[in-house]
Amino acid sequence: MQDPDSGSYLVLSLNVSPSLRRLDQPLLKLLSQTHSVSQWEYHQTEDEPCSLTVALVLLHDYLKSCPRPVHLIGHGTGGLLGLLYARQHPKRVKSLALLSVGIHPAVDWQAHYYVQRQMLSCSREAILAQMAQHLFKSPAALPIPMFRRIQMLERDIENSLSPHSLFRRHCLPSGNISSPLMVCGGAEDIVVDPNQLWGWQKLLKPEDRIWSCPESGYFFHFSHPELLAAQLSEFWSSCAVPAQALLQSS
Repeated sequence: MQDPDSGSYLVLSLNVSPSLRRLDQPLLKLLSQTHSVSQWEYHQTEDEPCSLTVALVLLHDYLKSCPRPVHLIGHGTGGLLGLLYARQHPKRVKSLALLSVGIHPAVDWQAHYYVQRQMLSCSREAILAQMAQHLFKSPAALPIPMFRRIQMLERDIENSLSPHSLFRRHCLPSGNISSPLMVCGGAEDIVVDPNQLWGWQKLLKPEDRIWSCPESGYFFHFSHPELLAAQLSEFWSSCAVPAQALLQSS
């Protein structure tokens, strides 16, 4: 769907992790050069329960004011929220782009962190430092000092919508998405590994696609925004092509 006033696609980025918001900005800045991009954010305090249901209601209240379907995009739990919304309200979603969301869509970096907490006899601080090293492993992350990366992860545990805890990890089904779907991930991601990413292949429709970003990890959208922006723009353009045409050209 294109905005007739600007000739660009209507894109809505979902963010449910305030402490990691800055990691979305390089990609959104690039996309905004050619598309109408907005960002929907969900904030909660430490005293509020993590509720995907509440977030879905608020997101729907927002999207009810949009006159046309939008291209949804989300990283991690933001992508999970987009997936759940696309299932409930497919007519409002022109397409769905999932970043670092595997075939087990509830698995995010926090689920990985809590598994490490249970398996390793290390302190919380040591595990966070190790994860900060791996999750931010890219040249683009070098300007972010290690102590700042650890801070961002600590705050994400406290204030994000992730449904996981030290005592319980959630599992949600994948698939059942009628809108065109694009699934993207980092080729060297330790959280959503290649098996998780390519596990989507068995559920893809003719118009869907998978893209693996080379030499990148969980936050690949931050480390390689130019590559991802090009892939997303091509995908959104293809959404205007009927499925039958895609079948004939394949």
